[in-house]
Amino acid sequence: MTPANCAQLIAQSGIQFGTSGARGLHSQFSAEVCQAFMLAMTGQLQARYGFDEVVLGMDNRPSSPQIAQYCTSALGALGIKVHFAGVLPTPALALYAQRHGLAAVMVTGSHIPHDRNGLKFYHPHGEIDKTDEAAILSAQAVPEQIEIQPLPTPDDTIRLPYVARMLDAFPADLCAGLTIGVYQHTSAGRDLYVSVLQALGARVRCLGRSDTFVPVDTEALSEQDKVQARQWCAEHQLDLLFSTDGDGDRPMIADHSGRWLRGDILGLLCAKALGIEALSVPLNCNSSLEHCGEFKAVQRTRIGSPYVIEQLSKLTEQYRTAGGFEANGGFLLGSDIRIHGKVIERLPTRDALLPLLAILSLLKQPDVTLAQLCCQYESRFTASDRLQGVEKASSTGLLLALSEQPQWLAEVVSCNAEPQVLSTLDGVRFALDAERIVHLRQSGNAPELRCYAEASSQQQAEELVSAVLGALAQRLSMPVPGS
Repeated sequence: MTPANCAQLIAQSGIQFGTSGARGLHSQFSAEVCQAFMLAMTGQLQARYGFDEVVLGMDNRPSSPQIAQYCTSALGALGIKVHFAGVLPTPALALYAQRHGLAAVMVTGSHIPHDRNGLKFYHPHGEIDKTDEAAILSAQAVPEQIEIQPLPTPDDTIRLPYVARMLDAFPADLCAGLTIGVYQHTSAGRDLYVSVLQALGARVRCLGRSDTFVPVDTEALSEQDKVQARQWCAEHQLDLLFSTDGDGDRPMIADHSGRWLRGDILGLLCAKALGIEALSVPLNCNSSLEHCGEFKAVQRTRIGSPYVIEQLSKLTEQYRTAGGFEANGGFLLGSDIRIHGKVIERLPTRDALLPLLAILSLLKQPDVTLAQLCCQYESRFTASDRLQGVEKASSTGLLLALSEQPQWLAEVVSCNAEPQVLSTLDGVRFALDAERIVHLRQSGNAPELRCYAEASSQQQAEELVSAVLGALAQRLSMPVPGS
């Protein structure tokens, strides 16, 4: 019997590349499958990008150490030197790889449920693109049997360039006089954020640390997270509350009242603070970006960092400074920028800490609060949530039916006219009328159907999401979200 090659092993596992790396059930990341991924990555990308060493990190997910062990063992068997970083934020791993000319692998499922995990891949210049993904998935090399080795001792110095990148660029008194809460849960950067904020003069309150993995989704915050934020801000008299998703590349920031802000508004404020001229953002980002008049160009893409990065690379050829972000947060810096007289080098992968510090620099203006900044720039309002447990096969047929018969949606949201299909680039995006937009798409990372809405008020946007997902749940014979 002919041994299975990398492409066959990966396909048989059921693991797929989504909008942010390869994702699947953690049980699907067997030693053999992890070896296939490592062999495919090195075999397909090494000659193209010229690396001969790999830096590998992981998040705090319970299954991550074993998957990391499989990956380091496979790389070692290939003669590849591995720098093991242990637990750290994904952008810290990517920055180290960029500075040292290495490839990188991050073992993380980010925000998806605890029974899942994933792998993110980086070449020395940033995230792999869709061409690289296709090359990995088509690799014909046949893995040989290897012995699984213990995980190396983590090298804690790997995170230091990331910390220095922030502390060198921002003034030492950036957070002076501020009380900032850090919702730590199981974020990969939970201790790093505390040390950075304290070094910049903040009084830090550590909150919600957990030993049980918490799958925080910055696009679909739980009601508990919302209530908890309000309670913490009141109890500790916080000026601001900060957190991230599981691997620390998407920020969550709440103002002094405990209101969590949308990731695309955080991106807008970050871009304003950094003096960004041109932006690459996906379809579902708030159209306040165009309305505010702060940017020379706003280019829209499909949802997912590979698409944002592809467009970002084009913008850097035309504009002095370019950046990007997604509606779920995380800022991608496509060009070096100068702030406070210091240079912050480009890092074209999502980062949660840079938006926080950039926004804090805006708050150094006299008598300015985060809530006031949002009011100044938020001319349109967005909301999002999801139906969990919806497989791609179910959502594909559903979205096709809705695009062909949008009158069903009109009945759900009380439209006087038939909704118009604005785009089918990524799911289906409908204009309900001059003020309201609904966008439905299958998640690229998990079995989830996501709904995004934009309207002229926050309440209206949230009501749209609730109504549409409630109706879709009934149509699919599923529990209604929040019920």
